[in-house]
Amino acid sequence: MFTKNFPQLRLFVAVLVAFGLLAAACGDSDSTAGTTEGADGTDGAPGTTEEVDVAVLDTTSPDDTTAAGPDTSGDDGVRTVPEEYDTIQAAVDASVSGDLVLISPGTYNEAVDVATDNLTIRGLERDTVILDGETDDVDDEGNPVWLENGIRVIAANGVTVENLTAMNYERNGVFWSEVDGYRGSYLNTIRLGDYGIYAFDSVNGHLNDIYAAGAKDAGVYIGQCNPCNAVITDIVSEWNGLGYSGTDAGGNLKIVNSTFRYNRAGIVSDSGVYEFCFPQRGNTIVGNLVYGNNNEETAAINQAVRATGNGILMAGGHENVIMRNRVFDHLITGIAPILIDENGAIYEMPEYSENLPTCDETKAFPLLENPVDALYNPHENEVRENVVSGSGLADIGLGLVPTDAGARGNCFLGNTFETSAPRDLEAIAPCDAEEDTEAEWVDWLNVIELASGDWEESADFHVVELPDPGPQENMPDPATAPAAPATDVPYDVDIDAIGVPDAPE
Repeated sequence: MFTKNFPQLRLFVAVLVAFGLLAAACGDSDSTAGTTEGADGTDGAPGTTEEVDVAVLDTTSPDDTTAAGPDTSGDDGVRTVPEEYDTIQAAVDASVSGDLVLISPGTYNEAVDVATDNLTIRGLERDTVILDGETDDVDDEGNPVWLENGIRVIAANGVTVENLTAMNYERNGVFWSEVDGYRGSYLNTIRLGDYGIYAFDSVNGHLNDIYAAGAKDAGVYIGQCNPCNAVITDIVSEWNGLGYSGTDAGGNLKIVNSTFRYNRAGIVSDSGVYEFCFPQRGNTIVGNLVYGNNNEETAAINQAVRATGNGILMAGGHENVIMRNRVFDHLITGIAPILIDENGAIYEMPEYSENLPTCDETKAFPLLENPVDALYNPHENEVRENVVSGSGLADIGLGLVPTDAGARGNCFLGNTFETSAPRDLEAIAPCDAEEDTEAEWVDWLNVIELASGDWEESADFHVVELPDPGPQENMPDPATAPAAPATDVPYDVDIDAIGVPDAPE
């Protein structure tokens, strides 16, 4: 065993196992690398409207959909629902690259699969165009049976989904997988059994103006990509297991100008070999409000339950920049790069170096003959100029093996804070030092306390009571704006112009 001769390290690992952070971003740790997971939904979304009489559609394989549709030469490329097509799926199936599927207000009990490049799927009103996965069926135990995904885009590049609500799905609200080019804008996702917004093994994306609540795993997730070339901006993620999570995702991945509140934990990025593109590295997290992520009333996967009470965690990740965020009111830590444990790893995680493998290279790694238990330390993370307060254990922290020498390049500079673990963290691990200081490391981040919360278990995501967010901002001119496929994303973000956000009233 990796920890056979080190009792203190064994304790440290045991605590991390109990904490369960290794899979905090993507479900259980026994999942196989490269697998995708899902989400759910439930009753009650922002706004109510008259229900459109459309059939409930079973979720189908992408292979069952028609990519090109019929010959549409001479038409205007706009396919209206329900005026021209009774269902969203029928309009999608009839579309060709570059078309706009335009949806009138109503409730559509559908699970829509998209296999055509460069489509734009748009609601005319964000709060009242509702894809609802709830059905009248129950299972043998009397539990509700819902459709799996609201909109699922598999290997179709450049698909935009905008200005609508997806709710009450057993897995995900809006889901892109294996795509080059995706955009989600002016979306609500409510009550999902996995993720609200889910981008997996996909690159070149832009997610903006999103309200995500009630996802059992994460409100927003990006995973298995590097470089991801993606931007998350102007979102509110609340009452989820995790506000944001991302396993092995980074490389020009920016999370900016957003609010993560009242989840179990706020932002969690992690490394793990249960998805490819490992290890995680290269996020830029700037100008976000992260607060009150101690919410024990949410639905949550087990790892999110055990991560309760933390603002921003970099779990075994590298080269992330966490800068000018306002983080407050957390029972455990505000911002902390931490070591992570993975039980039963099926690939060998490479040691940190300047020559980490590419995504494609990790996909060619051989399976280990015998799964192993492993530890992944964080390296070269920068925590700068944040305003952090009201943390029960430490406003800023660094969670390495206590016997380990040095900070492994993780550094802290210019933060406004009251408490740190280890003590005097900015003095012993400053970002402007050319090498590790000789200062004594005292009062290490106490991972026993980090993992010791007696948190409430997950609520049933089908019925958990969620806050009413009120009306959400509609996209400009949805009826007249031309189709806008995701062929030029992500849009530029001026990181230098983003300051620490004001505290909410």
